[in-house]
Amino acid sequence: MEETKEMQKNTYNDEQIQVLEGLEAVRKRPGMYIGTTSLRGLHHLVYEIVDNSIDEALAGECDCITVTLHPDDSVSVQDDGRGIPAGINEKLGLPTLEVVYTVLHAGGKFGGEGYKIAGGLHGVGASVVNALSEWVEVENCRDGHVYTERFERGAVARPFCCVGETDRHGLYVRFKPDSTIFEETVFDYETLLNRMREQAFLNAGVKIVMNDLRPGYERSDTLHYEGGIVSFVTHLNNQRHVESVHPDVIYMKGERNGSIAEIAMQYNDSYNETLVSFANNMATIEGGTHETGFKTALTKVLNDYARKIGVLKNDDKMSGEDVREGICAIISVKLTDAQFESQTKAKLGNSEIRVLVDNIVTEKLTEYCEENPASAKAIIEKALAANRAREAARKAREQTRRKSVLEGSSLPGKLADCQERRSELTELYLVEGDSAGGSAKDARDSRYQAILPLRGKVLNVEKSRLDKVYSNQSLIPIMQAIGCGVGDDFDVSKLRYGKIIIMADADVDGSHIRVLLLTFFFRHMRQLIEDGHIYLAQPPLYKIHKNKIVRYAFSDAERDAVIEELGGNVEAERYKGLGEMDPEQLWETTMDPERRTILKVNITDALACDEIFSVLMGDKVEPRREFIEANAKYAQNLDI
Repeated sequence: MEETKEMQKNTYNDEQIQVLEGLEAVRKRPGMYIGTTSLRGLHHLVYEIVDNSIDEALAGECDCITVTLHPDDSVSVQDDGRGIPAGINEKLGLPTLEVVYTVLHAGGKFGGEGYKIAGGLHGVGASVVNALSEWVEVENCRDGHVYTERFERGAVARPFCCVGETDRHGLYVRFKPDSTIFEETVFDYETLLNRMREQAFLNAGVKIVMNDLRPGYERSDTLHYEGGIVSFVTHLNNQRHVESVHPDVIYMKGERNGSIAEIAMQYNDSYNETLVSFANNMATIEGGTHETGFKTALTKVLNDYARKIGVLKNDDKMSGEDVREGICAIISVKLTDAQFESQTKAKLGNSEIRVLVDNIVTEKLTEYCEENPASAKAIIEKALAANRAREAARKAREQTRRKSVLEGSSLPGKLADCQERRSELTELYLVEGDSAGGSAKDARDSRYQAILPLRGKVLNVEKSRLDKVYSNQSLIPIMQAIGCGVGDDFDVSKLRYGKIIIMADADVDGSHIRVLLLTFFFRHMRQLIEDGHIYLAQPPLYKIHKNKIVRYAFSDAERDAVIEELGGNVEAERYKGLGEMDPEQLWETTMDPERRTILKVNITDALACDEIFSVLMGDKVEPRREFIEANAKYAQNLDI
């Protein structure tokens, strides 16, 4: 009798689909459920369906997931899991499959025994995708039968029915996003591929197949990594073309009260920290308790070992930033009751996970150092070098500190500040060259626009430690003007300007300056990008005039269209730089909020950005050449 109860307890059946509330608000406020209706939100729909298949894999019931992009801009996800229970839900009197796809917060992950670990914890995935799609087709193979149902904009279009028998098992879901809701409905293969690769790394042994069937874009990729997150670390270091400090990836794993934590880490010769964490396969981009436990234990273990081997005095200490310089680490935790701080699952809150990760790293990393003294010494030496550089930086950064948020004696001399003191209303233009800087100062609205001409060549921070950053004469004025510091000193509340606008010439040199500045912001003030404070000005390429008519064009195509519109005897003058424009022209084309175009810089994939900056701005020439050769076909308006 006891055995029978246990079997019933662990059975995933119709009664375990629990209903919490209805669905109606999703189409009215999609941002509440997927964050945005931009491309990021569009791809999130796929992630929600794939996450359900991954949950089947976590339950040990799924080996292969296939994601396919179809020519009609729909996407399908197929798995070989158990499928959805095929009976009738007693509470609603509806087929269970229909409940899952039409009722918000209905699923098998709310305390039932269908899933011990699940990423799609809130149970909104399938129903939200249904609500935001033009149509959804579901084919459910369960208990030897095939069941289908079709939905259109969240409503049942073809009722649930059994259409035959099969020896297959699993779920096939195909949907087409609603073009009246999303800004764009064309999926980007690379974006999806990166996410699927991530999931394949996090779930060792699971095979994920990606197919693109769209004409002209046909391709297929199979993602299957038996090495799990160890392979993930190797992949990240290979993508960034960095050299490892020690030969092997350090792998640590532990379990407590049903929760599992895995950590893989390896140091490389870069100056950047790559720390990526996951909870139940969800990327926790804002960190959380698992990251805190890792950082605390890492700092303590390496300080203790450095003292033990006599390279660190008892009263000296390496900081957390010192011991994480050059690290590439993956932290993956899986737990039955994940507590996230938001619907987007960006930050983990479970306190017991901090203890678990701390204990694992303390025990396993101490063992590793004892058993691999050569590797441990190489890690310690890198951390000590970072510590020495940070001490040098401490002295250099005093030059950049401000007495207060808005006033002080350390503002750069070339800064033409604005009158407004409320940062949400102000703009700082970082302008290439003194000539353009002079025009910008005369053109600006001094009430809220500040101008800082850039001084000399901007430092490539990808190849530089923090002490070089603090002492660099091209970056000091920028840090002084912005006011919120870098590294340990960064405090976004001290930001002096709501918009920081990079204004450089529309040529190769200008592009180089933009990339150098973006590298600096990404590596040392990333929150400014994440919070939407960094912009790129878009100066015109051409001045086109006919008699007294003057127009501006921002591309060759736009120039041709204007010339055609104005007819014969048109002169098109190519600007060689911002300095050629008089203040009036610069204002009306590039600085007037009523007429200008500025591009907000954002981060859609931090890992991909990290890799690109490493390749383009790092020491290795060959990877950069390969990247340029592979992507040159996408470059437009290239001015050589």
